[in-house]
Amino acid sequence: MFNHLLRPGFPARPVYRSKQQEVTTMSLTQQIDAENAPNYEDMEKQFAVKAVHHMTVYWGILEKMPGSKLRLTRMDDEILEHFKKDFPDFDPAQTIDEDKMKSKEGKEQWRNFVNQYEKKVEDFNFGTMLRKNPQTEYGEKETIFAVRMQFYAIEIARNRAGLNDWIYEQAQNAKKAS
Repeated sequence: MFNHLLRPGFPARPVYRSKQQEVTTMSLTQQIDAENAPNYEDMEKQFAVKAVHHMTVYWGILEKMPGSKLRLTRMDDEILEHFKKDFPDFDPAQTIDEDKMKSKEGKEQWRNFVNQYEKKVEDFNFGTMLRKNPQTEYGEKETIFAVRMQFYAIEIARNRAGLNDWIYEQAQNAKKAS
């Protein structure tokens, strides 16, 4: 289902960086000798595998427990409160506007949000899969690549609103039918 994520060139880890970090990164990349550079394709595949694993585990948890009863982190309440404050117009029931999210303004707003969790949440900016809409399953056209804190903020909001409970109900009905 997600083999397209393992193709070369797939952005493995979108990281929100400051302008100074971007300059430093550019300087470092300009110094890399292509002949002796590590195999970035393998690194990208490893990131993609980890992102797909995270997605699969999360879906499996939602099938075993209603999202409305699930805690994703020890900081769910704090993350949700911060998310609502920084993104007051976000409606967890609606489809995510990926263009708005990844626009210059959107990136800046998310960068400010995400970076506040650098020392609080492990893998806070690691790439992961996020469903565009809470009413759909993961799929190539229904999924976007986001960083872990975007995933946490949006999925915590969806879970608190009961928007992921249908996954548990569907799995339980399938169990009863078999």
